[in-house]
Amino acid sequence: MSRTVELTGPAGRLEALLNTGAANAPFAALVCHPNPAYGGTMHHKVVYHAMKVLNDPEWGFGFPVLRFNFRGTGLSQGRHDGKAEVGDVLAALDWLDSEFHRPLVVSGFSFGSAMALWACCGPQKTDKSIRAFIALGLPTHADGRDYHYRFLHDATVPKLFISGDRDDFGPSAQLREVVAAAADPKKLVLIPDSDHFFTGKLDLMRQALAGWMKEQLQ
Repeated sequence: MSRTVELTGPAGRLEALLNTGAANAPFAALVCHPNPAYGGTMHHKVVYHAMKVLNDPEWGFGFPVLRFNFRGTGLSQGRHDGKAEVGDVLAALDWLDSEFHRPLVVSGFSFGSAMALWACCGPQKTDKSIRAFIALGLPTHADGRDYHYRFLHDATVPKLFISGDRDDFGPSAQLREVVAAAADPKKLVLIPDSDHFFTGKLDLMRQALAGWMKEQLQ
């Protein structure tokens, strides 16, 4: 089941959707969408499939999962900025914490993974309890800018990085450097013959996400 939610973000109202989970779920989760400048929304296929892994009981988790539209996307107020969206992620984390009072599992795809990573592990990171972080298609160079994640050397939250080994926005060599410099615990999974969007490889992405989460909860 799902229900619509309105969040209060730094730039105004944020349109959101909560997929309800099991009443006794130990965690609540957030999944952030890719760059809205290229059509990214909370309904993007990669975001949807990540949500299903964390929410659908058939995968063994049943977490309540929140998705939202960044500022200027869908019915969300404000204008796309490219950096200030970190504040939107923080607003979503605040809502989840207030609603469920549980540790959080945070994920994002592409631009969404970068914004969420800054919100969870960056210099002005959230004070909420983050149990695990999943970065799908983390960009290292996109839209004419380099993405740097130097703060990860102090980020001790368990981190999973899943990308295609043919990802044009996060080449494997650059991504390996990012992960190598990050604090433990961490894991990098490169999906063979996969592009940035996991085209034809979504099932492998889902299996990698689910397998790692089960390892974390042992």
